[in-house]
Amino acid sequence: MSNTNEKIYLSLIKPTGTPTLGNYLGALKYWAEPQNEFNCLYGVADLHAITVRVEPQDLYNQTLSIYAMLLAVGINPEKSTLFIQSHVPAHAELGWLLNCYTAYGELGRMTQFKDKMAKNEANISAGLFNYPVLMAADILLYNADFVPVGEDQKQHVELCRTIADRVNHFHGDVFKVPEAYIPKTGARIKSLKNPLLKMSKSDGDDMGCISMLDDKDTIIKKFKRATTDSEAIVRQAEGKDGINNLMTIYSAMTGKAFDEIEREFDGRGYGDFKMAVGEAVAVGLEPVIVKYNEFLSDKDGLKKLIDAGSQRARERAEITVKRVREALGFVM
Repeated sequence: MSNTNEKIYLSLIKPTGTPTLGNYLGALKYWAEPQNEFNCLYGVADLHAITVRVEPQDLYNQTLSIYAMLLAVGINPEKSTLFIQSHVPAHAELGWLLNCYTAYGELGRMTQFKDKMAKNEANISAGLFNYPVLMAADILLYNADFVPVGEDQKQHVELCRTIADRVNHFHGDVFKVPEAYIPKTGARIKSLKNPLLKMSKSDGDDMGCISMLDDKDTIIKKFKRATTDSEAIVRQAEGKDGINNLMTIYSAMTGKAFDEIEREFDGRGYGDFKMAVGEAVAVGLEPVIVKYNEFLSDKDGLKKLIDAGSQRARERAEITVKRVREALGFVM
């Protein structure tokens, strides 16, 4: 059953490939914690995933994969509602209704849209332009009190609040106006090859990125080739970006403070340190990978969890959509 706390916490993730070590240590490792404090809903945002071209089989596989990964990091379907966005038709319906209360200029000013337009003007879909409105629908459907966001999404939550206020102004008390919530975050993990950049699966260098599903040998191999410096001393210092990054990872995986790490590797070379970081990552990810494989290998069990979670989400969402239809004047 869901947490009886009245405060509602909502978070969705796009199924766009296997999360990285950076995604895990920066966010996913902590996703399960709000279940003990809030009434939580978690969703796999597959409708958002198709704002760019994606092969149907890839979308299918990645959606199941991310759902299994959320279970593996500790999302408990008996405590929380875990659903797939496209299994709840109210997302698309409310998205359309909110489009009619959103100004063209408001969407054109979205920073993420302008950035993507500048990078690839020839492949900008109407779906990408309207992405923030569907995000607003995701939030408003469930009367969310708290929406965890990073810096790049705060503008979208502010637009959601603007749209909700606008509808409420014309039609009364239709929507709860949500608050952006700055969640507990972990380490900011950088690329192993270019530690000035964040770790990303799209950076073009596979050796710089650890996938959460990499095996131990692959993890060790990547850490052995990680960028360091010529000093050969394990210490935190300005200009030692590669070592600072490895120390951050080691600290996040072991709980050891930086001064403790410096003492542990005093007089030892970078080879020992890289091996220790790789081992710590492999050991730390192993239980998550084991659970992930268990969930993903049991397709029937996974589908049952998806059906049950999505049914609960549909029941919640339909209450909101019915209220919106009535407020806007649709024949019921």
